[in-house]
Amino acid sequence: MDFSLEPKYLEIQARARSTAASIAHIAAEADDWSTVHPEILAALRASELSRLMVPAEFGGAFEQVDPLAICVVREALMATCSHLDSLFALQGIGSFAITKAGSAEQRAAWLPRIASADVLAALALTEPDAGSDLKSVTTEVVATAEGLRLNGIKSYISNGGAAGFYEVFAREGEAYSMLLVPADAPGVTVTPTPELIAPHVLGDVRFDNVLLPPESRLGKAGEGLSLVLATLAVFRVSVAGASIGLAQAALEEATRHARTRVQFGRPLSRLGPVAQLLADSWTDIEMARLLTYRAAQMAQRDPGATIEHSSMAKLAASEAAGRVVDRCVQVMGRFGLVRNSKIERLYRQARPMRIYEGASEVLRLGIARELTRIVD
Repeated sequence: MDFSLEPKYLEIQARARSTAASIAHIAAEADDWSTVHPEILAALRASELSRLMVPAEFGGAFEQVDPLAICVVREALMATCSHLDSLFALQGIGSFAITKAGSAEQRAAWLPRIASADVLAALALTEPDAGSDLKSVTTEVVATAEGLRLNGIKSYISNGGAAGFYEVFAREGEAYSMLLVPADAPGVTVTPTPELIAPHVLGDVRFDNVLLPPESRLGKAGEGLSLVLATLAVFRVSVAGASIGLAQAALEEATRHARTRVQFGRPLSRLGPVAQLLADSWTDIEMARLLTYRAAQMAQRDPGATIEHSSMAKLAASEAAGRVVDRCVQVMGRFGLVRNSKIERLYRQARPMRIYEGASEVLRLGIARELTRIVD
């Protein structure tokens, strides 16, 4: 199988790299923001990269959302600025249920604005007592004569307070539904979350007796869980792409240091233990990249049938990023410990990758479960 990128992906990659380069001078500043940085958002809009997140019918770049294209972009953006990568990724993660199951009116109202990044998207899943175990959510929607009544709290929601709407996963009777909730709907309030080690636009979103029209459901009642899984099937592999970009950036920083830093009469790169750290890191990155591109290509054809491979890629790449960045800090010694240096920033950003969109332990359980199912 040929894993070289087709010309259309190389063009997208070049545009993503150019966009990242255009904001490199403010990347460190933006990565420390817990609210949307206006210059980063302006760069995302100018790049038109958000067009990758919706079908062509609504202003998108391709006929359908393409997981490989998203991986390529996230790899390029994350290498420079996690804030830019996050804003880009959430345009798809927070809107895919609309693409998948929204009514004609919902799609027409929101997807063109997602493509232009005129509005930011958010997917509201997690709660104070519900993380990986989504079936334990307590946010509830009840059908009444007046419409749909929504009550509950969603916590640590990416783009919380910045999004124009929330796709809300809620319990409805004995099943789960997905609702499209405008951010300005009466009863919706947002409070900041505690700041993370790698700052991120986050908020706790409260829904107090929010009244919605019946057509606010995405798909039918009870289809919420399937829409969450459909979103993960397309976008989980993109976390692997971002992890690779982060790891590559760290390796380049450490390699530049090792080539120019002289100890014991020679460059660090020529000292055996340091050379081993660099070689192992490069090998980890290349293995993760090959698995990620293969998983993304498989997801192009049938995301739902290949979610285990997306999980493998996310697991492998995020774990590799943690190992690579740790080695790179070791290579750089005290210079790798300097607060607000690029390598220190990458070190902090690598850790959450093993938790976002499926913690490593949960992914291992799912992968093993599928393996035992298919092996006689």
